[in-house]
Amino acid sequence: MNAPTPLIPASSAEQLGISTGAFDSASDMIQGWVERDIAPAAAIGLAGNGYTLSRGFGRMKPGPSSDQVPPNAVFLTASVTKPVTCTAIGQLVERGLIQLSTTVQSIVPEFSGNGKDGVTIHHLLTHTSGLPDMIPENMDYRKSFRPLSDFIERICTLELLFPPGTGISYQSTGIAMLGEIVFRVTGSTLPQFLKQELFEPLGMRDTSLGVGDLDELRIPIIRVPDDQMEAEWHWNRSYWRTLGAPWGGMFSTVTDMNIFLHTFLNHGKYGEARVLAPSTIAAMTSNHTGGMQGISAEARGKEAWGLGWRLNQPIPVFGAQSSPSATAFGHFGATGTMNWADPATGYSCAVFTTQPSMCGSSEFQALTDIICNALGAKG
Repeated sequence: MNAPTPLIPASSAEQLGISTGAFDSASDMIQGWVERDIAPAAAIGLAGNGYTLSRGFGRMKPGPSSDQVPPNAVFLTASVTKPVTCTAIGQLVERGLIQLSTTVQSIVPEFSGNGKDGVTIHHLLTHTSGLPDMIPENMDYRKSFRPLSDFIERICTLELLFPPGTGISYQSTGIAMLGEIVFRVTGSTLPQFLKQELFEPLGMRDTSLGVGDLDELRIPIIRVPDDQMEAEWHWNRSYWRTLGAPWGGMFSTVTDMNIFLHTFLNHGKYGEARVLAPSTIAAMTSNHTGGMQGISAEARGKEAWGLGWRLNQPIPVFGAQSSPSATAFGHFGATGTMNWADPATGYSCAVFTTQPSMCGSSEFQALTDIICNALGAKG
């Protein structure tokens, strides 16, 4: 049964419906990452049974004298941003401003040629457009502090890896185009739209696409290679923090992320706010790639996508031995982040770290196993 909303801060794990021992075991695992220098900083937030509970680990900056990470630390979530951007598209579909079958070119005329004329919004949402993940000059653009508009201009000229609808290939460039579609259709930038239509109604006060008005002292430093520490273009610097990349520029807390996840578990409503219709929630969290006959059976057997969400099927991705159910949905982020929500149990989980190698890691799977064991949720 899905939990009532809004979520209430828990004083103990038992209020969530799990034992203190189980939550402590999950916490001990994360503390072990910190002590073994696997991840310098982290936070976990678990929500269910009407309650939410979070803890922070490690230090905000390198060095033993830095402040400890609080439960409400604000992390750069990287690609956890993607389903949030896709939610904005779901809202525009509900309002009749676009359709899933609408071609990108009809909204962004520059997006043409090289096989792109048939790319639809649905293709972008499901990673089936054929676009590459990044533009070839991604690093050069970042090093020269190019604005987001330059990324969009370059994406519009790209060649496809395959005809749209005939394969699955993860594409940040496609999510970038969704942000541009929001701007072209509404006249609001994606950061403005998300703030007004999603974050403020849901009470996600510590979430922003781009750092915006957030207190940067609350943001833990991401571990980057030593040769990049002084560079001005990486994740910890003003350029990236203010770019507002639709594919990976959102800042949030684990608490806010569980609000977002529970909005989906509660069919588009959180507290008094409704941001999506139940039918849209159902569409976004159902398997779209599994029924696309243009995609090979082999590809469909490796991964499944809803509209912006990675699904925990046909092969479990969020856990290993005790995974969330096949109806679970979530996402990973390249800065070392993960979230998932399971309609079968009504629970959601967000784990944010500052260690990029944690993205999609066995450590994340093992942590999810502990939580799902406690919930009795078997994949």
